[in-house]
Amino acid sequence: MANQARIESLQDNINRPTRSIQYPTKADGKPVYTSEIFGENVFHLQQIAKALPKPAYASFLKQMRGRQALDKSTADAIAHAVRIWAMDRGATHFTHWFQPQTGTTAEKHDAFLSLKSSFSANGEEVTAIDAFSGSQLLQAEPDASSFPSGGMRTTFEARGYTVWDTTSPMFIQEGPHGTSVLYIPSVFISYNGDALDEKTVLLRSTSAIAKSACELLNLIDPVPVGAQPRTSHVYTTLGTEQEYFLVDRSLYSLRPDLKHTGRTLIGNLPPKHQQMDDHYFGRIPSKVLATMSEAELELFRLGVPVKTRHNEVAPQQFELAPIFEEASLAVDHNLLTMDVLSKVAHKNKLKVLYHEKPFKGVNGSGKHCNWSMSTDRGENLLDPTVKPETNYRFLLVLVAVLHAVQNHGGLLRTSIASSSNEHRLGACEAPPMIVSVFLGEHLTEVLDSIEESRPIKNFSVPEMQSIKLGGTVLDVKVASLPNIARDLTDRNRTSPFAFTGNKFEFRAVGSKQSPAFPVTILNAAVASALDDVTDALRKQMGDRPYPSDADKIAVIKKFIASTKAVRFEGDGYSDAWIQEAEKRGLPNIKTSPEAFEQLLNPIHSEMLTKLGIFSSSELQSRHLILQERYSKDLLVEATTLSTILTSQILPAVFEYRGSLAQTVQLLNTIEGEGNSPELSALQALTPVVKELQAAVAALDEVVHKMHTVGDDPVEEAKFACANILPALNEARAVADKLEVLTADKFYPIPRYSELLWF
Repeated sequence: MANQARIESLQDNINRPTRSIQYPTKADGKPVYTSEIFGENVFHLQQIAKALPKPAYASFLKQMRGRQALDKSTADAIAHAVRIWAMDRGATHFTHWFQPQTGTTAEKHDAFLSLKSSFSANGEEVTAIDAFSGSQLLQAEPDASSFPSGGMRTTFEARGYTVWDTTSPMFIQEGPHGTSVLYIPSVFISYNGDALDEKTVLLRSTSAIAKSACELLNLIDPVPVGAQPRTSHVYTTLGTEQEYFLVDRSLYSLRPDLKHTGRTLIGNLPPKHQQMDDHYFGRIPSKVLATMSEAELELFRLGVPVKTRHNEVAPQQFELAPIFEEASLAVDHNLLTMDVLSKVAHKNKLKVLYHEKPFKGVNGSGKHCNWSMSTDRGENLLDPTVKPETNYRFLLVLVAVLHAVQNHGGLLRTSIASSSNEHRLGACEAPPMIVSVFLGEHLTEVLDSIEESRPIKNFSVPEMQSIKLGGTVLDVKVASLPNIARDLTDRNRTSPFAFTGNKFEFRAVGSKQSPAFPVTILNAAVASALDDVTDALRKQMGDRPYPSDADKIAVIKKFIASTKAVRFEGDGYSDAWIQEAEKRGLPNIKTSPEAFEQLLNPIHSEMLTKLGIFSSSELQSRHLILQERYSKDLLVEATTLSTILTSQILPAVFEYRGSLAQTVQLLNTIEGEGNSPELSALQALTPVVKELQAAVAALDEVVHKMHTVGDDPVEEAKFACANILPALNEARAVADKLEVLTADKFYPIPRYSELLWF
C-alpha cells in the first residue's frame, strides 16, 4: 500500500504539467515592465500624502522618525484612506501582522464590516457599514499568553498588544475567492510594555546604532557652532540571501519526518547527489523556474526587490536574493518572501523546505545577511573608497565592527543558535561555530601598515605605494574577450563574518530563522563598540574642539591592536583553526544550550540593557524561550522517528523478512538447497532488525526520561542535547543500514533518490 502511494506520487510528478499563469500585459499585448508593477499592492507614503492635509502629513513624518506621537485625527484620516484603497482592491479584512518568538509571523483577520444602530419610534434599526478607525489601525489585542513569553504572560495575565509599525508600509495580499486582506506590519508587546516579538527589539537596536554612529560621525566631521550637524540619522542596511529546497508535495506528504520536523530523520544518499558539482548555477528545472517566476511576480507587487535566483550546490536546493534595504524593512520582506514562496510552491504542487539541514550528506541552507550602515545622505559607511588608508571615517567604523565581534562574538553565536542550525554549522558547507572576521588580504595590509607605521604594499608591482580597493585588471588571455575588473579582496566562504567589498556578510544565520534577532544583536554590539571608539577619541583629543588626523590614527591603531585576535584569513573548516582560536581566546561554543547562556553573561547582558535594547526581564524571557524551543524541537524529532520506525519501517521489514523466509522454505522444498542467496539476504537482515528494535527502545527510554527532568527549560535543553540527540543519531544509523538491505517494493516511504529529483 505504502509502496503503491510512492509509485503514484512519482508518476504524478512526471506526468503533471507545469502550472502556467498569465504575466501582466499592456493594452497592446506587450508585457509590462517590472518597474511598472513594483509596489502596486503597497500603501506608500505617496498615498498617505495625498490623503492628509500638509500639516497632518508633516506631523506623521515626524512620528515616523520618533519625534512626536501620532494624534487621533491623523490616525483616523490614514485609516480611512487605507481602507478605501484596500477595499477598491478587493480587501474585505485587515490584520495586524507581527513577529512573535516562534520563528514565523502571526495574523488575525478582522472584517471591515461593522453594524450601526439607530433608534426611532419604531425601535432599533441596524445598518451594515464598512468602517476602519484610527484606533483599529494603531492597535489590536491578541492573547499574549498563547505565544512564547518565557513566563512574562500567563493564562490569568494574558493581555498583549500589537501596535502599528509606521516605518513599514501596509500592503494587501491575495485572499480567498478573489478577495484580499490588508496587512498592517506591527510590533507585539505585553500589557506591561515588554517586547514579546522580534521586531520591537530590532527597532530599538536600529535607534541605538543610529544614535551611536551619529555621535561619532559628528565628532570627526564638526560644523560651526549653531549649525545643523552634517549627519542627523544613520540606518543599517540588510540584504538576505534566502536558500531553500523544493520537493514534490505528494512525496513530501509520505514523509512524516519532513512534515513534522522539517528534515529527514532517516535516509541514505543516492549514488549521484552533489559530488559532480553540476547543480550549482545549473539550468533551473522548468517546474522550479515557473514557481520562482510566479513568486517573484507577487513579490514585485508587494514592493519586495527580489533580484537574483539560481540553483544552489545540493540537488533541489535554490536561492533567492533581494536588493538591500533598510534593515527592519528587509526583515519584513524576508519573512514575506518565505511566506509567498511557500504559498506559490503549494499552488505548483511543490513544498518549500527552509530547514537548515533537510537532507543528511548534502549541503544545508543558510540565510546570508549582508549588513552595512548608511547615512541620511546615502553614504555607505563601510565603503573603503579608493584610498582606505586615509579614509579615517571608514577605518573608525571598521575597527568598531571588529571591536564589536571581538567583545560579543559569543552573543553573535547565540543569535544563530538553534537545533536545526546545529546540523549545518561547523560542517564543511557552513561557517564554523567560532565567530571570527575575514577582511581579505588588502584590508588586512591596510590595517597592518597603519599599526606598524609603514607604507602600504602594492600587490601589482614590488614597490611600496597606496593600494586601491577599486580593483585591478585581470587579463583572461583570450583575444575575443575583454579585460575584466578584479576585486582586490577574495571571498572566504569559511568565514562566519566576512567583509565583501562594502559590507559585512553574516554567513552563519540559518535559513529557517528570522533575520531579526541576529541583526538586533549585531546592531547592538556595533552600537556599543561605536560608543567605545567615540569615548577613546574624546580622550585622545583632550580639550581640543575636534580630533586631529593624528588623534584619529592613534585611536585606529589602538583598536587594530586590540582586535587582532578576531581577524582570521585562513580556512575556517580546518582543525588547525580550532586550535589557533583557542590560543587566541575566542569562544568555541559547540551546542545551542551553551550558546543560549551567553544571553545572561554579564558582558553581554549589561551591554544590551545599557543600550535599552532589552530589559533584564526580556533577556530572561528570551533565554527561557530559546532553551524551551530547543528541547521541544528534539522531543518532536524523537517521537516522530520512533513512530516512523515502529509503525512503518519495522512492519515493512517484517513483511520483507517473511517473504524471504517463504522463498527460502520453498527453494529448500524444491531444490533441497540450504545455502541460497535468499537465505544469505535473510541472515544479513535479521541482526540489523534486532539492532533497530534495540535502538528504538533506547530512544523511547530517553524520551521517557526527558519527561521526568522537571519543568526547568534549561535542564531540559541540556538533557535533550546530551541524550536525545545521540539517541536520534544512533537510531538513524541503524535504520539507514536497514534501508540498504530492504527490497524497494517493501520500503514504505520515499527515498532520497526520489525526493532529490525532478
